[in-house]
Amino acid sequence: MKIAELYVDAQLADWPQTDAACRQFGMSARTVQSAHEVYAAVAASPDPIERGKHVLYLTRNKGAFIKSCPGTRHYTCCGYKILHIGTFCSMDCSYCILQAYFHPPVLQYFLNHDQMESELEQLFASGAIHRLGTGEFTDSLIWEPWTGLSAGLVRRFAGQDRCVLELKTKTTFSEALLDLPHRRRTILSWSLNTERVIGAEERGTAALDARLRAAARAAGRGYPLAFHFDPIVIDEGCATEYCRAVERLFAAVDSRHVVWISLGALRFMPELKAVVQRRFEHSRILHGEFIDGLDGKMRYFKPLRMKVYRGIVDAIRAHAPEVCVYLCMEDDEAWRHALGFTPAERGGLARMLDEAAAGRCGLDRPEDALS
Repeated sequence: MKIAELYVDAQLADWPQTDAACRQFGMSARTVQSAHEVYAAVAASPDPIERGKHVLYLTRNKGAFIKSCPGTRHYTCCGYKILHIGTFCSMDCSYCILQAYFHPPVLQYFLNHDQMESELEQLFASGAIHRLGTGEFTDSLIWEPWTGLSAGLVRRFAGQDRCVLELKTKTTFSEALLDLPHRRRTILSWSLNTERVIGAEERGTAALDARLRAAARAAGRGYPLAFHFDPIVIDEGCATEYCRAVERLFAAVDSRHVVWISLGALRFMPELKAVVQRRFEHSRILHGEFIDGLDGKMRYFKPLRMKVYRGIVDAIRAHAPEVCVYLCMEDDEAWRHALGFTPAERGGLARMLDEAAAGRCGLDRPEDALS
């Protein structure tokens, strides 16, 4: 994370966490009365999105730290809970929805961890299995070199038996977590893609082999793993390339360490198209055959999605027939074609994943604890 400008909310200027951040980045923080001052400075840049990746605003989360994944209309959602630690990302993927989701996008890191701890305590006491992740509005591990937040969460989750934390990343910053006493309550998770897509569309991320080596090292320290082929970019030759990526995955990692693997085809809000065209003039991700999805997002023509899903599922099952595989934001027709069943036939997607987490992570799993 290469920070050029550091801002802090005036109400947090004298917090110890603020002082620690300033020391880590070797710069003083400019105190602002409102987030709008930061947004205005970033918006004035010729490329606000690029500048926002180098501007860090230390502030508080004024809403809930734990919230349900927003999902999308008409498609199956997994019942995931977001642990909202901050926003935006220092890497630069052409398809990243955060470019259009935040206006303007700015790196924000929340410092009011006492509130986060209180919310976690309530969740742990609920008696139900919950799956949480910090990788919805940011990459889980870009913060790790200077905050140590993920390390603290690994220790915190290790002390209970009902919830799992998923840390999703495209980095190799998992190294700092390897020696922690995790008790398999944290799933280290990597977004994967083909070498071609990573090289062309995922600027500043770790290479495929580097991600898989990091996963193998984590497995060697007893961590459960997850992988997400999302977004799948459909074009000529992609089927072979994704199957090759699956082969490389299982050449690096024993399937017994894998909790789940998700598949999701590229989809995006219509307003992202202009952003991609402006910022990534050589990108080819918009050249596909897209239609308006039921949720208002642009999606590949459904038969194309189903065909590619089926090929990747077959490749996964050839190596790991026991691993839980699921589709992200797809309907029953896509599920049946790709996987041979619908979520309802297995008790619902949320239950499928709760059971996978219970089985692979050693959670207590009385029937009434499965959500």
